[in-house]
Amino acid sequence: MNAADSAGLLLSGIEVAGTLAFALSGFIEATRKRMDIVGVAAVTFFAAFGGGTLRDLLLDHRPFFWVRHSGYVWIVLAMVVVGSVWLRAVHLSPSARPMLWADALGLGLFSASGSGMAWEIGQPAIVCALMGVVTGVFGGVMRDVLCNEVPATFRDHRPYAICAFAGAWAFLAVASTIGAGWQALVAGVLVTAGLRIAALSRGWRVPGWAGERDDEPQGD
Repeated sequence: MNAADSAGLLLSGIEVAGTLAFALSGFIEATRKRMDIVGVAAVTFFAAFGGGTLRDLLLDHRPFFWVRHSGYVWIVLAMVVVGSVWLRAVHLSPSARPMLWADALGLGLFSASGSGMAWEIGQPAIVCALMGVVTGVFGGVMRDVLCNEVPATFRDHRPYAICAFAGAWAFLAVASTIGAGWQALVAGVLVTAGLRIAALSRGWRVPGWAGERDDEPQGD
């Protein structure tokens, strides 16, 4: 297997992992909002597939990634059904913190995949970086909108899209130096997810408006 095939396989693996990570974040948030099974399924599916679908639209990829790989849909559907049955059986109410960690992982994975796919078709660096941000952020935005929340990336002042932007440039820096192989993809994932986790753990903030109180999501 040559380097290009290895990078393509890793990119596919990252796409699968990112889909599952965002699906988990959507499932947790929907169950925290006490939605019924249809609501849980809708939020989970939009969180899982929203960012990749917008990426494919903007890059004119047809069919969409979840249509090409319909197994993704079955896996996410199984997560909804099995997860819902299990939570009811054990009478467990998920907390916000696991959703934040799953979201951070999904952000890193999808930002790398978005940048990598744009790079593969020869887009300029700034377009690749922005495609990474769009791919990483949009699923979480859709999840929050469906849960009747102002998307956290727009309101909580904790770096989110900025982390994806930094990770996309980390991918581009490595890709322009040694090629868009597994090293570039791993660099993008680690920088994005690492910065987001550090922001959550250390309470990093981006500047808000004067006199504004930070709206911190509950971590219980």
